[in-house]
Amino acid sequence: MERCKLFEKLVERQYVYQMTDEEQIKKLCNGEPICVYGGIDPTADSLHIGHVILLMMLKMFQDAGHKVIVLLGGATAQIGDPSGRTDMRSMVTKSFIEDNYKKIEETISRFLRLDGENPAIIVNNADWMNGYDYISFMRDVGAHFNVAEMLASDACKSRMASGGLTFLEMGYQLIQANDFVHLNREFGCKLQIGGSDQWGNIVAGAKLGRKLNILEGKDADTFQALTCPLLLTKEGKKMGKTSNGALWINKNKTSPFEFFQYFYNRDDKDVEMLLIRLTELSMDRINELLNGDIREAKRVMAYEITKRIHGKEEADNALNLATNMFANNNFNDAPTHKLTGSSLQITDILVETKLCASKGEARRMIEQGGITVNDEKITNFTQTLTDADFSQGFAIVKKGKKQIIKVEK
Repeated sequence: MERCKLFEKLVERQYVYQMTDEEQIKKLCNGEPICVYGGIDPTADSLHIGHVILLMMLKMFQDAGHKVIVLLGGATAQIGDPSGRTDMRSMVTKSFIEDNYKKIEETISRFLRLDGENPAIIVNNADWMNGYDYISFMRDVGAHFNVAEMLASDACKSRMASGGLTFLEMGYQLIQANDFVHLNREFGCKLQIGGSDQWGNIVAGAKLGRKLNILEGKDADTFQALTCPLLLTKEGKKMGKTSNGALWINKNKTSPFEFFQYFYNRDDKDVEMLLIRLTELSMDRINELLNGDIREAKRVMAYEITKRIHGKEEADNALNLATNMFANNNFNDAPTHKLTGSSLQITDILVETKLCASKGEARRMIEQGGITVNDEKITNFTQTLTDADFSQGFAIVKKGKKQIIKVEK
């Protein structure tokens, strides 16, 4: 990728949302190699779809010759980011973070080169926060933060409105801000990127770095911030939630087939955005798809995203499985669930297989005619499946037209 056009490429792929200084950031992107970083808190044993845009942005910087750092928040994950929350995040343990570190590192390696020429660097903020005594940290960092400004920020408003926000949570922003300063001094990092929900935290780091630079007689423009838009539907809802929870990148948590189906079932209005942001297809190819059959555009979009995350072989398998199930009515390789409970009542089965999140949702889907067993519509939410329903050794339970589970007793 041409470094002189990196900023324009970021805009073209809809990755640019908020900036501290557009002219400065454009110069950093398109000029001589700089150091840029993005942070991820390892609060689960897998990254989810919301992390993908950040990793794809970092890949574009790396491909353009810039030095890329991924910060895994071993320290911040133990606090929990209050941004946009009405409740306090569950605090994870140090051992939980250590256990998940390698798994997340493996996922990052699918996007960024970790060896060879210009390798990306993965760092852990626990390495410089552990052992940093409280008094020293508050004197070095806390002294530069105004509590009134923090409480007025979007990051704290939801928690404040709910009557929460602990002093522990307020420390999250201080640590993240200090990360930017540390990486600037250690690696010369000049730019932090992240999702738009992190704008307040990222800007806090830029402000802290500038304040400290001014006090030391250094360039205050060294610290710049850039955010990308969140992955939202046209209706403004956050994308990536399934009946099983988040849309995970780890295939043991979300299978490649589920991954493919999730995107294939997106609303037609979201296809253009998903092709632009989550695939590496050229803009000419994307425009060609959008001007053709929308079903083909969705198929290609779902396939390309699955291939980007799980590789060509898994994407081919997911596409073939979908074709066999929905075009050929062949359910041999359909996702299978062996019942663990004794109840064969349809609502219990829908909840156990996670086709529905609750019995209430199961009842609503049945009332709306959205549930079938072996292609027979279920009309009564008290209906219990019988041996006849399992005459093939399994029953095919469908929610709508696209969500299918082969259920075995």
